Amino acid sequence: MATGAGIAFETIDVFTDTACGGNPLGVCFLPAGVELSAAQMLKITAEFNYSESTFVMPPADPAHTARVRIFTPATEVPFAGHPNVGTAAVLARRGECFGKPIGEEVVFEEEAGLVPVRIQRGEGGAVGATLTAPQPFAVSGTLECAEVAAAIGLTSADIRTDSHAPTVASVGLPFVVAELSSREALERSRNVVAEFSSGSEQLETVGKILCYIRADDGDSVDIRARMFTKRGNEDPATGSANCALLGLLASLDSSTVDATETLRLRIAQGVEMGRPSL
Repeated sequence: MATGAGIAFETIDVFTDTACGGNPLGVCFLPAGVELSAAQMLKITAEFNYSESTFVMPPADPAHTARVRIFTPATEVPFAGHPNVGTAAVLARRGECFGKPIGEEVVFEEEAGLVPVRIQRGEGGAVGATLTAPQPFAVSGTLECAEVAAAIGLTSADIRTDSHAPTVASVGLPFVVAELSSREALERSRNVVAEFSSGSEQLETVGKILCYIRADDGDSVDIRARMFTKRGNEDPATGSANCALLGLLASLDSSTVDATETLRLRIAQGVEMGRPSL
């Protein structure tokens, strides 16, 4: 498909194997010599009305696959998870990018740094991708339980703090990460936009809260999560937030890390909003 200006695009659902599940993504291809302003990219992203869209352009360094800019309907972001996974999968299925064949790994130039993404292939071709975050895991402070709880429609009693207080964590894009006390609290959580700006400056600046619970024994996943933003939306699947969550969990308890120094957990998100993602 193409826009009126001749810009090709594809849409894809990420973190799911079911059409109309997971987190949708618009992927737009800008050939050499075609330029769009940030304002124009923002308008196209708003037209898709997905949580994010990407714009794929020729790389500054020909050793890399592409330059990729990522937009939400409100702003450009330096890095995000599902846009990288989805864009890599689209390129792998196309088989080439700016005249170069797609191999087992692509490297995207992004505002937060270089993002290598390894392609996962099955009998029918590309079935997924594994990204490497552009920045090391970092923490930049904690927030009061009351302000975080208010922003997601809960009370301080719903926030669990025995492992960690609500923490600002990042691997290239910061999120407030808060553990909840129960599955019922997770299901009851909701977006309260006004509370994002009535709390601390840090909460308003970060503007994104990933709340989670550790799943019960016998559950099909390890973590259940939801992610809310100051724009008033809930995100069905947030790779960058969950990367930050696993960095936080690994930093708090090294016993959870396996012999390869890797923490592997299955995370369900988007279930409560009807777009289940894994």
